Amino acid sequence: MELWIWLTVGAAFCQNLRSVLQKRLTGRLSPEAASYARFCYGAPFAAAFLLALAAMSDVPLRAPDGRFLAAVAVGGFAQAMGTVALVRSFGHRRFAVGTAYSKTEVVQTAIFGFVIAGEAVGALAGAGILVSLVGVLLLSAGASVRAALALGRGAWLGIGAGAGFGIAAVCFREAALALPTGGFHVRVAVTLLAVITLQSVGMGLWLAWRQPGALREVARAWRVALWVGCAGAVASAGWFAAMTLTQAAYVRALGQVELLFAFVAGAVVLRERARLRELAGAGLVVAGLALVLA
Repeated sequence: MELWIWLTVGAAFCQNLRSVLQKRLTGRLSPEAASYARFCYGAPFAAAFLLALAAMSDVPLRAPDGRFLAAVAVGGFAQAMGTVALVRSFGHRRFAVGTAYSKTEVVQTAIFGFVIAGEAVGALAGAGILVSLVGVLLLSAGASVRAALALGRGAWLGIGAGAGFGIAAVCFREAALALPTGGFHVRVAVTLLAVITLQSVGMGLWLAWRQPGALREVARAWRVALWVGCAGAVASAGWFAAMTLTQAAYVRALGQVELLFAFVAGAVVLRERARLRELAGAGLVVAGLALVLA
């Protein structure tokens, strides 16, 4: 089995863990502050990752060019906005269903990948993405298909989160590939640290301006926020590494395995009961992933 597959599954698991922990912060922090916690507490882990690789690598690092910086800036902003939208969506729908709405990012990633980078997916993989999308809609439907089509505020927040994550995925792949030197692991570490640093500084300044006292609340929540940052940094490293090895659309398609993790988390940790329609949707998601990997 190819390395990018293992990296994607591991990243999906860590991302779901981060979402579970981050949901616990929403009762204590604003959505923006809870999102910021992911970045500011993840930055030290990203820095340690790069320092460890630099100590073991004999390849000198060159200064990144404008293409790298532009991709990091756009991707970092899109991911930050996507994270805020996803955290806000938790307040409108159940945990697993709220996560499902954001999974429209798979189709959006394929579109953005073609528009931004000129990367087209194969016919079989495209069919798998569409099958998975039907599964996502069933997961999102709850009681009826009509409910899935009646897009409320929570649904639009999830779709907006998917758009942010889709743009970010394509931009992060472009950033890693734009670095002039280093193996894929070094490219991942440099990109990860650049993105998280930019997000930490940008969101930190915004919070200090718009939500006085929010930074103090984030500091007080360090016991949970530290694990949010750790899980988020590990998940991002996995995503970046996988997307450096193959197209972002394929990685995000396989990343829908996170939905299965979300159902387990919803049932075991949050005590939520899955409906039959949601289980059918999960089956279609699995079938779609099989087509993507075929």
